Amino acid sequence: MAIPTPPVAPLRRRTRIHEVIIQGLLFLCGLISIFVTTGIIYELSKEAYLFFGYQQWLPAHKPLVADIAPEQTLFEVGTQGPALEVGSHYRIGDEIMLLEAVDGALVQMQRGAQQTEPIAHRAGLTLSREVNPNLLEFLTGTAWEPHNGRFGILPLLNSTLIVSSIAILVALPLGLATAIYLSEYATPTARSRLKPILEILAGVPTVVYGFFALTFMTPLLRAIFGSGVVEIYNMASAGIVVGILILPFVSTVSEDALSAVPRSLREAAYGLGATRLETAIQIVLPAAFSGIAAAVILAASRAIGETMVVAIAAGAGPNFTFNPFKAAETMTGHIARISGGDLSYDSLDYNSIFAVGLMLFLMTLVLNIISQRIVRRFREVYE
Repeated sequence: MAIPTPPVAPLRRRTRIHEVIIQGLLFLCGLISIFVTTGIIYELSKEAYLFFGYQQWLPAHKPLVADIAPEQTLFEVGTQGPALEVGSHYRIGDEIMLLEAVDGALVQMQRGAQQTEPIAHRAGLTLSREVNPNLLEFLTGTAWEPHNGRFGILPLLNSTLIVSSIAILVALPLGLATAIYLSEYATPTARSRLKPILEILAGVPTVVYGFFALTFMTPLLRAIFGSGVVEIYNMASAGIVVGILILPFVSTVSEDALSAVPRSLREAAYGLGATRLETAIQIVLPAAFSGIAAAVILAASRAIGETMVVAIAAGAGPNFTFNPFKAAETMTGHIARISGGDLSYDSLDYNSIFAVGLMLFLMTLVLNIISQRIVRRFREVYE
């Protein structure tokens, strides 16, 4: 006779208050991160839309020579400043006018354009010219002078990429060599002492790096290549020092990726007669490629977003040049310089800051997407 099996009570997860609290805090932190990122995107997009989508005005530096009546369409303006453009809209006070013809100092205007009312204006009032930045000019123009109606971001973008490229060329070989030494050659005692010392570089204030580039690296480059070749403010010294700044990012993350490679791969290589260097270069390095690539892209994002070093050492004016020994302003340096002035809200210069900031955000977003794809594509899974 079979003995009946007693019923088994269903297993229930016991509620632990501290785990619920921790889970809630972690969820809250993730929610805050998403909220902050969304807020940044919203603000950048909103202000950049004001830059591209709204009618804006720049001083034309053309004052009225004499008072004009509401019905008067032909009048005289000053001759200083840039030439007036036929077919463009100009504004005096709240009235908008369309320029139909120019004859020296005499201008023929269509009064009350864009549904504004013609009114009398006194002598001395200055014309303002309508400007409409567009995305095509923003991406392809070679001059960045918002105060003069020129909105090409290529000079800022070009200098940013040059400084970042120089920084990667400096940080990649040094950081990778350091990571290989710490992972494959250094004793545990040496690693525990050297790694914190290396990471101190990441804690040095960037303003200190900026003055180091200006007072040490630039004189060194001028001594090597000549003062006639290397300008006092230049992209090369800024790029080299930014490379030193991001060196801990490359070395630390790469060393973690190399250390994560299973010991069995190294022992198999040693069993086949490979030297320690051959094992590190031909076995361990390819196996950790995804982590190293992520480290390089992370460092590149950090280099692109660096501000104080380039603001101090690279130059303070947009310059479209491929010569790294010339002065040129990066996007972050431009934002820092313009933000320090007296800018009125919703002005052209104020809105241009957010257009440049949105460009920076998109660049770092693209780099992060590339990093994730590289990690997924080359990730090694070991059983």
